[in-house]
Amino acid sequence: MPDADPQTSTAPEALTPEQEATLLRMLRVAYPHDRFPDAPYVRTAKTVADADTDGVLADGIAALNEAAGGDFGSLSESEATAVLERMSQTPFFKLVHATTVVTLYDDHEVWDLLGYEGESFDKGGYLHRGFDDLDWLPKPRVEEYDGPPRVEIVEQSDTSTGGRS
Repeated sequence: MPDADPQTSTAPEALTPEQEATLLRMLRVAYPHDRFPDAPYVRTAKTVADADTDGVLADGIAALNEAAGGDFGSLSESEATAVLERMSQTPFFKLVHATTVVTLYDDHEVWDLLGYEGESFDKGGYLHRGFDDLDWLPKPRVEEYDGPPRVEIVEQSDTSTGGRS
């Protein structure tokens, strides 16, 4: 099979190391988890780059740096968050968000860090395997009512129409 014509290929162009660093910083600002190592963010950034079939990533990263005054990576967390909020309706941001929200939280290393054990159906469900083991929550105050319904129906007359309202 002949090689694809590079001018008609939809494969994303490889990001430069600087662009990758900016994208990683963006992911860390938009999805902040101090306990997460870099690896899940790096895998997510690769998936974002692979999902860039419209070619918006490189231009979006350039726009992100421009909106940051030249270097998004040098901004404080609050400044970086403000820049991302201003860019939240751009195709670039939407691509990054739509890809990251699925990819990052579907990463099994992230599952381990968050204490998520994965799907439960193959383990018999959650009912008898930790359904109620959240010891940091207060004990629920459950009060059962075993009497008749407590609904009172009150009819009012509407004298202006001669009927009920």
